[in-house]
Amino acid sequence: MRKWVLSGILASEETYLSHLEALLLPMKPLKAAATTSQPVLTIPQIETIFFKVPELYEVHKEFYDGLLPRVQQWSHHQRVGDLFQKQNLKVRSTKDLKDQSDLLKHTPCSHPDHPLLQDALRISQNFLSSINEETTPRRQSMTVKKGENRQLLKDSFMVELVEGARKLRHVFLFTDLLLCAKLKKQIGGKSQQYDSKWYIPLSDLTFQNADESEPLHIPQVPDEELDAMKVKISHIKSEIQREKRANKGSKVIERLRKKLSEQESLLLLTSPGMALRVHNRNGKGYTFLMSSDYERAEWKETIREQQKKCFKSFSLTSMELQMLTNSCVKLQTVHHIPLTINKEEDESPGLHGFLNVIVHSASGLKQSLNLYCTLEVDSFGYFANKAKTRVYRYTTEPKWNEEFEIDLEGSQTLRLLCYEKSYNKTKQIKEDGDSTDRIIGKGQIPLDPQTLQGKDWQRTLIPMNGIEVKLSMKFTSREFSLKRMPSRKPMGVFGIKISTVTKREHSKVPYIVRQCLEEIERRGMEEVGIYRVSGVATDIQALKAAFDTNNKDVSVMMSEMDVNAIAGTLKLYFRELPEPLFTDDLYPNFAGGIALSDSVAKESCMLNLLLSLPEPNLVTFLFLLDHLKRVADKESINKMSLHNLATVFGPTLLRPAEKDSMIPTNPTQPISMGDSWSLEVMSQVQVLLYFLQLETIPTPDSKRQSILFSTEV
Repeated sequence: MRKWVLSGILASEETYLSHLEALLLPMKPLKAAATTSQPVLTIPQIETIFFKVPELYEVHKEFYDGLLPRVQQWSHHQRVGDLFQKQNLKVRSTKDLKDQSDLLKHTPCSHPDHPLLQDALRISQNFLSSINEETTPRRQSMTVKKGENRQLLKDSFMVELVEGARKLRHVFLFTDLLLCAKLKKQIGGKSQQYDSKWYIPLSDLTFQNADESEPLHIPQVPDEELDAMKVKISHIKSEIQREKRANKGSKVIERLRKKLSEQESLLLLTSPGMALRVHNRNGKGYTFLMSSDYERAEWKETIREQQKKCFKSFSLTSMELQMLTNSCVKLQTVHHIPLTINKEEDESPGLHGFLNVIVHSASGLKQSLNLYCTLEVDSFGYFANKAKTRVYRYTTEPKWNEEFEIDLEGSQTLRLLCYEKSYNKTKQIKEDGDSTDRIIGKGQIPLDPQTLQGKDWQRTLIPMNGIEVKLSMKFTSREFSLKRMPSRKPMGVFGIKISTVTKREHSKVPYIVRQCLEEIERRGMEEVGIYRVSGVATDIQALKAAFDTNNKDVSVMMSEMDVNAIAGTLKLYFRELPEPLFTDDLYPNFAGGIALSDSVAKESCMLNLLLSLPEPNLVTFLFLLDHLKRVADKESINKMSLHNLATVFGPTLLRPAEKDSMIPTNPTQPISMGDSWSLEVMSQVQVLLYFLQLETIPTPDSKRQSILFSTEV
């Protein structure tokens, strides 16, 4: 019976070879004519029509020449499985697949051919499935040796660091290996395809190489460039909305969507800076860059859990690797880069405004630990760390009760991570270039506009690995957060005009500004994220009350408080001024001046505007400006560049009162609040950055000179 099946395969091969020979006959003269002045067909046309015909002929001729003598000299113990295994990619149709299946059926399990034919059939099935991707639904797994299934557990777009360059990859985690692939560019309507870059069997994968003593250098993209991308993204989104309202043609909107996709892809490629390193058994390392410790922890946990089930090392043949990569098209669960361009029309654009979060307490811990929490939110397609609680020392029931105010830019999810703080200096072998603090739990909740639209606090519980963390949240939209509310109290400093305060104090710079800056200069200049990291809201409110009531113990209170609370108090003071430091009247002029393209005209305009500020505003600003420059001098330690500081203080110092805002507030006119807000914020950041980058502020007359350099502040 085996000989009969093989005779049929031989006859089929003979017919197929005759057809290939017939195709090869006209190919040579056509190629020769293609190089003349009057070609019948061009070289690309010939290559398309006769695609792989010579290669197919050689392969099938070799297979036929090897099979023929074995069938002619047939015996019961004759072996042919090696020929089929070698030619597994040459299956042309389901009929050929059936022939192989029939041959396997008539081969006893004890015969040496049986495992070879079984492997050849498996590879052929996978190959046909991978090339038939247009007509089959998404697959969940692919067959591997011994009939086992290789299942896809997780996949995601990631940024890989390759010789200092950032590359966008699609990473697939299977039950037995990690595969890194590159998405090919789609040309001429061709279906989606992947190129394999590398793979590591899970049994060989490690996260840290003992020989790796050199710290990882991650090239960072300047914040200015990232902000420029965000500005472009906001501009394009606004254009898309305008075109939709004007009912313009779909071609215009499609072109804008393409531009938006390009900018968002670039932002996603350049923004991550947190390393995830993996190594194979030979010690070769690969580095991915992520923006979220939450995501990094998820990947590590899933891989480590699956490694418990993987014991044997293995290698894929080039053919198996190609088929695995082909199968990814159908196996993938993440089809698009996670950007706003891929959201459905009716999907929530996210929240724009301020989210107040109180981290109350945690329960469910089995042993006493040193614990702290961090908060992450998403914006522009990726997550970033926004706040961090203090460390609660050695307890099973930490009670932080700390409040944070988090700026939201189209955010849809809040993530919380709980860490055990490491105080053991002998363990400071840093993995992935970050701290050795251990994540003991993580969880996330959606930021639902319907739930958060009320003015009341919303209490919630985040379960994580047997631990429960209690939170309260309250959201303030951009429309309401724009308002500068004058204080109704006759005394105090918050919400009172700066000229009133300085006149009352007989000073050029308000006492609160001098005190806060003095304390930060004393012990906060090397604090990582100073001014960016949120302070505890209850501490900030306590300091606010102390300054408003002229409490004589305010300096003692400040010396005992976390320096981030003092930085938060200073920011709150400027934010609650009834008129911004740069004044409502001059704000449109500053916005126009920073947009000038001529550098000479810009400098003249910006300096004239600055020196037009009222005296208390100008002197206070210059006092603050000098301090911020000194903070940026310590950037290598505190990670706060001039641009970071401009991002924090720009809106605080320039944001106008609601009546002067450039953002339309007509509720009957649907606008993208987030996009218009982003454009205005970027302008405010650029104004402050311009002055931060100036080495000196020229002074036109002696009067102004005395104001600028007076020490009587």
